[in-house]
Amino acid sequence: MKTEITKMLGIRYPIFQGGMAWVSDGHLAAAVSNAGGLGIIGAGSAPGKVVQEEIKKARQLTDKPFGVNIMLMSPEVDEVVDVVCQERVDVVTTGAGNPGKYMQSLEKAGIKVFPIVPTLGLAKRLSRYPIAGIIAEGGEAGGHVGDVSTMVLVALLSREIDVPVIAAGGIADGRGLLAALALGAEGVQLGTVFVCTEECKVHDNYKKAILRAKERSTKVTGKTIKRPVRCIENQLVRKLEKMDREKVSPEEFEIIAAGSLREAVHEGDVEMGSLMAGQSAALVNSIKSVAEVVESIVAEAHQARDRVDNFFKGVGSYV
Repeated sequence: MKTEITKMLGIRYPIFQGGMAWVSDGHLAAAVSNAGGLGIIGAGSAPGKVVQEEIKKARQLTDKPFGVNIMLMSPEVDEVVDVVCQERVDVVTTGAGNPGKYMQSLEKAGIKVFPIVPTLGLAKRLSRYPIAGIIAEGGEAGGHVGDVSTMVLVALLSREIDVPVIAAGGIADGRGLLAALALGAEGVQLGTVFVCTEECKVHDNYKKAILRAKERSTKVTGKTIKRPVRCIENQLVRKLEKMDREKVSPEEFEIIAAGSLREAVHEGDVEMGSLMAGQSAALVNSIKSVAEVVESIVAEAHQARDRVDNFFKGVGSYV
């Protein structure tokens, strides 16, 4: 399964693991890279020293390429950029902002940059920089999201942007991978499905909440303060939905939401913790090893391709 992305990065499969804050550590990233994908450490709002420790941990566990996701609105972003440049990681993905300020430093360090975007407009602005590719993240994704669907966004960016496009949001299996490639993407980024792996160190309660989730179990809050976040519905989400309706200030939102992701990931609080997950949670039904997840995705993609090939052969017989 070779695409422009696998050739560019020297990975076996065109599968990125999402850089989820508090979730995507060096252990998980290394496991994904060893399985043939691209593991990504989620820096979140962690200090540079913590990110550096996770990079070193990943290097002890894999000799394959891996990356770091940098949240540009983090107060530690300058320090984290210095660390990834010092460590010369293979890839950086960026979210929650414009990486333009850091592009020269990242390029000088030989790091390939893939910004995450929710709209064509932002993708066009960022494509002026020397980026290696762009991650088109649809509103089906977990965590901080936009409001354009993955199917539309990927098709649009693949047509309008000259760099390789990675599809993200609502993808958890081989059918999603094949669909993304059909839309013009060169690969996919998966998050929620990797939370439910043996190597992921989140609390079991978090994993069980994903396994119980249906297609309408996630909700988006924070729209009124222009910080939309998709999570599995629980007491916290219902409280935030009420605050949305009351149009409270961003500061009031922050008081309630601060630290809630950590509470879910490490403490297993499934009521007042922030259970960030995408709509693809409905497609996840068991805990597997990372290698099993990756291999099953690839195998299912080939099976789906064969079904499509057979369909077109059947159509041809009637033409």
